[in-house]
Amino acid sequence: MNRPIRRRRRGVVLTPWGLQKLQAARSRVELEKNSGNRFTLEDLGDRTGLSVDTLIKVFARDIGVDRQTLRNCFSAFDLVLEPDDFVTPEPRPQEVEIPVPTPDPDPWEPEPPGGQVPLDSVFYIERIAAGAATRTSIEADCQRAIAQPGALVRIKAPRRTGKTSLIARVLHQAANFGYQVVSLDFQLADKAIFHDLDKFLRWFCASVGLGIQLPNRISNYWDELFGSKVSCKIYFEQYLLAETTTPVVLALDDVDQLFPYPDLADEFFGLLRAWHEEAKNRDIWKKLRLVVAHATDVYIPLSVHKSPFNVGLPVELPPFTPEQVQELAQRHGLNWSAQQTEQLLNFVGGQPYLTRLAIYHVWRQDTTLEQLVQMTPTATGIYRDHLQRQLWILQQDVELEKAFCQVLMAEASAELDLIQAFKLQSIGLIELRGKQAKPSCQLYSQYFRSYLKK
Repeated sequence: MNRPIRRRRRGVVLTPWGLQKLQAARSRVELEKNSGNRFTLEDLGDRTGLSVDTLIKVFARDIGVDRQTLRNCFSAFDLVLEPDDFVTPEPRPQEVEIPVPTPDPDPWEPEPPGGQVPLDSVFYIERIAAGAATRTSIEADCQRAIAQPGALVRIKAPRRTGKTSLIARVLHQAANFGYQVVSLDFQLADKAIFHDLDKFLRWFCASVGLGIQLPNRISNYWDELFGSKVSCKIYFEQYLLAETTTPVVLALDDVDQLFPYPDLADEFFGLLRAWHEEAKNRDIWKKLRLVVAHATDVYIPLSVHKSPFNVGLPVELPPFTPEQVQELAQRHGLNWSAQQTEQLLNFVGGQPYLTRLAIYHVWRQDTTLEQLVQMTPTATGIYRDHLQRQLWILQQDVELEKAFCQVLMAEASAELDLIQAFKLQSIGLIELRGKQAKPSCQLYSQYFRSYLKK
């Protein structure tokens, strides 16, 4: 049976340089003319005169558009389209006929949730600080902050709520500013170095140097007479920062991995605080901008004068709001009512990963929203892997498991030991208000209560 055929439409797509140039101009205009708020696709459509579908094609760079479309995008941000901003995709031989799929595929497809949301994803939802007097996005607040000499931004949020995606966007903007950017995730460090301050600081210095592409010269600056902390400071001051002509934005993710090592944490965090204070008086330290992210409150004793957690810009990532859930559903092509949005919000508590996973599978038609919220959570549904991992984490710590059981058995809320409460909050299982804890969502409450009955 013959199927309809068509010739491949080529057009042009942005080069990586062209996309970076357009994104940088967009960010600049957002800061100057939109109070730092990101333009929605609809805003961009009004500004460029292009449809949302066409804009998605432009930013995705996987389907060709005509040159006038790119000119419109560029001119909307006071740019001129240059020859090196676009390229013609590799053509197929003219005689090759390409069958038209039925139905015709969408020009974009949602990525499976998990890990960082890609920088160019149209499914990334910007965050608004809870209770904020203005609607300025958290992303814009962080981007403005790192433009300040000696800045320190500290981000606190449970795991899988968007910290890494936020950091990636802050660093991307910093790179657009022309800054050097380095990202270190303490989950990737060998645990053995956490027992030795000297080894840890050597690893830290070497990792930062690698990030800004400078040779390892630790042996030239490390002096046992001065000790590890002073040697580390000298290495930054006389080498890493001295060799760079632009500011350095250093993002430290999952610093709560250091909390179980209080002696090391006390020394290292005190060092970060000292560097932040140095920036108030010395130009060399003004070049260093710190972004520090952690999943839980600081439960180790730190001197108020040595802690980096009581200075700088504090950022907390709140759960998704009803408006954000509805926006994410719409971007997946789901036309949900306010009641449907509220159903999912109540079920997963607005937690970003759980929300994205639900919407993704509804979009794939693996389930419906009604089936999802009415079905008793089991180890076979769309949340199977996530729930089993949360259960495994609890089973590795008897005291943590007991604390969560106490929360589940309470009629309203339970008062917990603060360390156990902070640990449960860090993995997203509880909502903590003061000392009172309750399950963070219906999904966890239903699943773990059924587990307790076994």
